[in-house]
Amino acid sequence: MTTSTISSDRVSRRRDVAPLLSIRDFVVEYRTGSGTTVRAVRGVDLDLYPGEVVALVGESGCGKTTLGLGLLRLLPKLGRASGSVTFRRQDGSEIDVLELKGRDLRNFRWNDAAMVFQGAQSAFNPVLKINSQMADTIKAHDNSSSKEILERSSDLLRLVRLEPKRVLNSYPHELSGGMRQRVLIAMALLLDPQVLVLDEPTTALDILTQRSVVDVLHEVRDRTGVSMIFISHDLALAAELADRVATMYAGRVIETGAVRDIFHRPRHPYSVGLIKAVPPIVGDLPDLASIPGGPPSLANLPSGCAFRPRCTFATAECATTDPALEPVTDEPGDGHEVACLHYEQVHLERTIVETVPIIPTEAQL
Repeated sequence: MTTSTISSDRVSRRRDVAPLLSIRDFVVEYRTGSGTTVRAVRGVDLDLYPGEVVALVGESGCGKTTLGLGLLRLLPKLGRASGSVTFRRQDGSEIDVLELKGRDLRNFRWNDAAMVFQGAQSAFNPVLKINSQMADTIKAHDNSSSKEILERSSDLLRLVRLEPKRVLNSYPHELSGGMRQRVLIAMALLLDPQVLVLDEPTTALDILTQRSVVDVLHEVRDRTGVSMIFISHDLALAAELADRVATMYAGRVIETGAVRDIFHRPRHPYSVGLIKAVPPIVGDLPDLASIPGGPPSLANLPSGCAFRPRCTFATAECATTDPALEPVTDEPGDGHEVACLHYEQVHLERTIVETVPIIPTEAQL
């Protein structure tokens, strides 16, 4: 069974339930020193279903991390988010995250949604041991006893394949990079959130440690059922872990669909360019090709389609029209959408995902 087959099955099943998180016309603006504003995220529409993993991929500066921070209201003071982010709790109630304030916002973070940051070392207090930091996180939100806190912390550390006795009594600098990243994942799960935002959790880790972290995320997902937004520039990791992929460019989602759709038959020239720049997992090594040019300045976007100056399919119409994200109509699919006027002409001769075997859980069989 391949990654794409399992992902397709998961996506199909989740279309029968309401989204856990519905993002509509989401915009993030930053004020600059000159008094102007720059849109780092421009009108994103995205749904996250219960138990699903959605990967956000794209070049550095495309808005992936800003989107993740904005969803949890963690933007710096110069940032402002608008639009709507509807979160559906298990009891069926709905809240608009962007309207939360004070205690309600504190309760949403960690209890309903949590974030795993890219730099694990900078996410910890360097002068406190891990047990104190995990205990403080729980005490800030409920009145659990010291025994309950220890049991909860130990269970989660074992879930991420760490020895509790050693880790809880350690300072962050006494742990390796991979161990710190796994502790950060365990901390994010302390209050049983339904949504986990992971901001490039494998960056700066060696390939074997990356493998370990991805295996941990697979197990966390299967054991807890938590939904994830996985932010990454590593297409191979996104293909393995995610059910759906959303490609971002210049602050917008320009293509979204099941792993099978994005990696086997992408329909946006930018998605094709990203895949062609990555060596395949199996088979002969083809000639790799980079995308010409560089990402545009968000303060001075080109007219029409933002990808137009780098696109080999661009026409005069692309200079005047910024295409909306619309369903792909010329192929059978499950939610495959693309923002390109000429997607019918876009095809990929190869794929970086062939037959990557993974062991399915009982629920997937």
